Amino acid sequence: MSDFISPGWSIFVAAATVLGLVACIVLLLIASRRQPSAADNTTGHVWDEDLRELNNPLPLWWMGLFVLTVVFSGIYLALYPGLGSISGKLGWTSTTEHAADLAQARAAMAPVYAGFANLTPEQLAKDPKAHAIGERLFANNCAQCHGADAKGSKGFPNLTDKDWLWGGSFETITETITQGREGNMPVMAAAVGTSEDVRNVAHYVLSLSGSPHNPLYAQLGKPRFTACAACHGPRGQGNPALGAPNLSDKVWLHGWGEEAVMAMVNNGKHNVMPAHGERLTPEQIKVLAAYVWGLSN
Repeated sequence: MSDFISPGWSIFVAAATVLGLVACIVLLLIASRRQPSAADNTTGHVWDEDLRELNNPLPLWWMGLFVLTVVFSGIYLALYPGLGSISGKLGWTSTTEHAADLAQARAAMAPVYAGFANLTPEQLAKDPKAHAIGERLFANNCAQCHGADAKGSKGFPNLTDKDWLWGGSFETITETITQGREGNMPVMAAAVGTSEDVRNVAHYVLSLSGSPHNPLYAQLGKPRFTACAACHGPRGQGNPALGAPNLSDKVWLHGWGEEAVMAMVNNGKHNVMPAHGERLTPEQIKVLAAYVWGLSN
């Protein structure tokens, strides 16, 4: 992929743009030259017995408009970025334009967020205005993964229940939104043992939550679960400090059943919750965290 961001592409784009404008002028010059015609001012081409093509010159208004278009294009490319990596005389970029618009929007909203500064998370969650803003922030930044209703889907946590990988306090949610999270379930097949041991551990894990399982396999898998207890705890109740899920409830983030649990043990899993600390202001994060906290409280 590095080939697509090399300086050569910038040169190619600039050359193609300039050649395109030159080609437009050349085309105009060629089209404006009158070719020798017949005595009746036609090109000699006849269709449908009597339909003849006249050899009139291009209208002056059309030629003038065409030239103005090319001149405008040249001026535009001199002022704004369009010739590869050349920034243009005005130094305009979409990044600076976006930053300016964002700063303007934040300045306009500053008085609104100032009114939330002294409110507790409980008060923010109940405040109609804060709730509406938090809902909009969630829709714009979180709903893509967690869903519009915040109930998640396979691989994306449900934020409306009491099951939290890293903890569900307001402070922890704020930290999660600000810094993001990175969860890693290592491949544990070798540590557990044979493929039969993996199957037995899967049934033991299912037994912890009272899910359908084979009791004999579960009994055989219990001693092998010690390889998993370092993260999930001896009784499989999880560890919020590591983001290790609770295996003793009926919440299954990546699917449940023998095959799903065995796949996790055999293949592991790496999940990333992106950080929003640079995207959102502290005031926005506070309102958003209160909204998310309120979904399960």
